Amino acid sequence: MSRQIPESELILNADGSIYHLHLKPENLASLVFTVGDPDRVGLVSKYFDQIDFKGSKREFVTHTGRLNGKRVTVMSTGMGTDNVEILMTELDSLVNVDLKTHTVKPTETSLEIIRLGTSGSMQADLQVGSLLASEIAIGVDTLMQFYPKLGGNQDWALLVKDTLDLTFLPYQTGASTELLQKLPSDFHRGVTLTAPGFYAPQGREIRIKPKMENMIERLGDLKVDGLKMTNFEMETAGYYAMGQLLNHRMLSLNAIVANRPTGEFDKEAEKTVDRMIRAALKVYC
Repeated sequence: MSRQIPESELILNADGSIYHLHLKPENLASLVFTVGDPDRVGLVSKYFDQIDFKGSKREFVTHTGRLNGKRVTVMSTGMGTDNVEILMTELDSLVNVDLKTHTVKPTETSLEIIRLGTSGSMQADLQVGSLLASEIAIGVDTLMQFYPKLGGNQDWALLVKDTLDLTFLPYQTGASTELLQKLPSDFHRGVTLTAPGFYAPQGREIRIKPKMENMIERLGDLKVDGLKMTNFEMETAGYYAMGQLLNHRMLSLNAIVANRPTGEFDKEAEKTVDRMIRAALKVYC
């Protein structure tokens, strides 16, 4: 007999939708594209052949429709792995929990979830305007301190811990090989660092000097099996870790809009993001 999940743990709205996302199971496709910015949802769904559902609550905006006969969802998440944890748990609940009985379904469903995000390059030769798929992700946030230990290689996580002298162990995860292999060769493959913030956790200095000096140079020089770390952002490792624990197929695509070693920002960032969106829809729809 499946455990009955208390109402205080699996919270539903008055209309039966899941608490934060404000979605019902029928509102969700099995292929989900995610974006950080709520305004970017429409930049993806404008390419759909039709939109059958629109919903929103807080930073979570959702459009579900069809493209080339395939049902597809795009939704915004806001920034950070704390939002990703909410998103992934509630998406999983929509397909793997009976919301009426509050029990886990006997048959597991696996979603395909593809992040479409922006990112900063950690290497001078990874130019702005590039598109990159995160093959490996290292999380330097503490989300996984509260979840079961991840399986797999943790060489990068250990190296980053020692390099930054962290008091906790980061976590290392990877993309779905199946989703990664579908991408064309013009997408770079990379090792992505997921930071718990945008400024000091990514080595930026405005009025407060970051505690960790020369962070970009120190991380950018690291090597594991001949690979170097390629880029910073704020969600990918959280996606991959939650996907691994919940058995969903995950991929994070990055529009490189900043080059940290050279100090350059992409003057055509909106065009770069649109090119990534169109490429992802072409490949996966």
